[in-house]
Amino acid sequence: MIGISIDTVYCHAAWAEQLGGVSFPLISDFHPKGEIAKSMGVYLADRGITDRATVILDAGGTVRYAQSVGPPNRRDVEALVAECQAIDASWADELPAAVAPQGLAAGAELYIKDSCMFSRWAMSARRNLHLEQTLPLRNVSQDQAALDELVRLGGKPQAPALVIGDQVMYESAEIAAHLAKNCSWT
Repeated sequence: MIGISIDTVYCHAAWAEQLGGVSFPLISDFHPKGEIAKSMGVYLADRGITDRATVILDAGGTVRYAQSVGPPNRRDVEALVAECQAIDASWADELPAAVAPQGLAAGAELYIKDSCMFSRWAMSARRNLHLEQTLPLRNVSQDQAALDELVRLGGKPQAPALVIGDQVMYESAEIAAHLAKNCSWT
């Protein structure tokens, strides 16, 4: 499952956080605005938004279901589940084996700062991917030892910072992308 909208990655993070986290990737079709939606015929240019559409592909990549309910309406989740079950039941070929995400290397840590929107975005990615138990936080605003360690590891006091071994990532978008790639099913 993949969610696509014309919102920014930051809107996606806020939306996922309001839901208590989501377990599927979200694609931002922000710039150039609506290019993916246009290619699928669901961009409503006169309104600057996308239609609310659901597309289901089978394991071979063939579109088996497509429906638009319009922006103000809701999907019938029970009907979509039934549709997925019917598609699954009709699949006769062997399914490819699922490959588990590799996860994070032992000892990975996320350094954050109080009152930093970029730190909040990195923490949202951590929460949305349900990594609270596996990716420890170190708050450099409240812990001098954490700040000293971050400077020792990366040469500067910049946070957020994802530290994995001797690699330090500072950009919140890069951190979120790394966590999504390595810690979620795609």
